[in-house]
Amino acid sequence: MGKYVVKRLILSVVTLFLVCFITFFAMNAIPGGPFNSEKAKSKAIVAVLNERYGLDKPVGVQFINYMKDVLHGDFGVSLKTGRDIAETIKIRFAVSAQLGIFAILLALAVGIVLGAVAALNRNKWPDHIIIFFVTLFTAMPSFVMASFLLLIFCIQLQIIPVWSTTSRNYLLPVIALSLSPMAYITRLTKTSMLDVLGQDYIRTAKAKGVSPKKILFVHALRNSMIPVITYVGPLTASILTGSLVVENIFTIGGLGSQFVESITNRDYTMIMGVTIFLAFIMITMNFLSDLLYKVVDPRIKLE
Repeated sequence: MGKYVVKRLILSVVTLFLVCFITFFAMNAIPGGPFNSEKAKSKAIVAVLNERYGLDKPVGVQFINYMKDVLHGDFGVSLKTGRDIAETIKIRFAVSAQLGIFAILLALAVGIVLGAVAALNRNKWPDHIIIFFVTLFTAMPSFVMASFLLLIFCIQLQIIPVWSTTSRNYLLPVIALSLSPMAYITRLTKTSMLDVLGQDYIRTAKAKGVSPKKILFVHALRNSMIPVITYVGPLTASILTGSLVVENIFTIGGLGSQFVESITNRDYTMIMGVTIFLAFIMITMNFLSDLLYKVVDPRIKLE
């Protein structure tokens, strides 16, 4: 277990470095710069700005200097606004995290329940109805669902305001983000539970007279959660890092919309800061999901 953790930590550091390396050089390989705009600046002003932010040096030197600052916890300031990047990420991520956590909890709760119901009613009408909606939500991207919900509930029915400062503003974005992963979790739970229900120890428990509720919740449901746990890590990371389109549709000022804005403005330091932060979340959540295997099933050996 200890060797596995050390190996994964080393691999995580290497992966994070490669993300920084590829993003930095790909970003600088694109023609143009952060100080190019429709209103052209004089060459003297651009030269002063480049010198101030260290952009006049070779790209390799810029990368080395940037990584030195990052290792000391300094992500720099935005080239467009002059604001501290770490503080901006902290404020914006709080919004995205609140939205993402609600979506994850909703997807897990509904997906596990529907998957269990579909497995226990295989080839019956509840199973057919659940699979129909699961297929529909899987095929429909979150931004399409977001636009559909916005059109129906905000414009046509006018039940929910298009924009507000209350928690009601999070209802539709949470639903839009959770439907696709909820459908996938339903399929995972159903498939895994059908496999578990066919195992010998389930038949033995039934033969011994164990109550159906105990068989379902203690034996079947718990052992069928391993594939779901496998998905929870990437799911958490993808929702927290991939809600940028939904945030823009519902005008939520989270980290996703900040990332889109920084790319549009060619804000190099902001792009790098957000990319490193999002990559760190993705790597961390995958690592934690691997460790959770051991908690759910002690028979699993991590090597």
